[in-house]
Amino acid sequence: MKRTSAITLVVWAILGAAVGFVLDLALTGAGRATFSPALMLPILLVALGVCCLAFAWPVHRSVKDPRAPRVDPFRAVRVAVLAKSSSMLGAVVGGFAGGLLVFLLTRPVVPGLGSMAAQIATVVAGAVLVVLALVAEHLCTLPKDPDEREPDTAEPGAEPEF
Repeated sequence: MKRTSAITLVVWAILGAAVGFVLDLALTGAGRATFSPALMLPILLVALGVCCLAFAWPVHRSVKDPRAPRVDPFRAVRVAVLAKSSSMLGAVVGGFAGGLLVFLLTRPVVPGLGSMAAQIATVVAGAVLVVLALVAEHLCTLPKDPDEREPDTAEPGAEPEF
């Protein structure tokens, strides 16, 4: 499994921001109130990041400490996939809230800070989730087996070592 790249996260954040901006644009065009995320959303995003770290820590400890109990490799993969998907979720939701925030800031009358608090908190929580999930993904990295060799390390024409 490849690690999550920064370009992937930036693309997801931009897509989320575009959807958030267009959603608020459509809502106000229809004469409705702008969308505001629930105040519980930032708390849940940070809690998800903390859970990713909590699940990844036993995997990391198993790899680094020979006395630690062994962790099933499938569990390590599941935690790594959870961390990867959580980083993408943090980018999308943070970008979505950022799009909502940009829409509010581009209006002729800028609303007060109190009415933008949920968007700001969601952007920050999305960034926190991305960071915690990337750290958890790094903690789930397993070392290569000793019998696995890099294909470029062997010289052409050399006999394989047994």
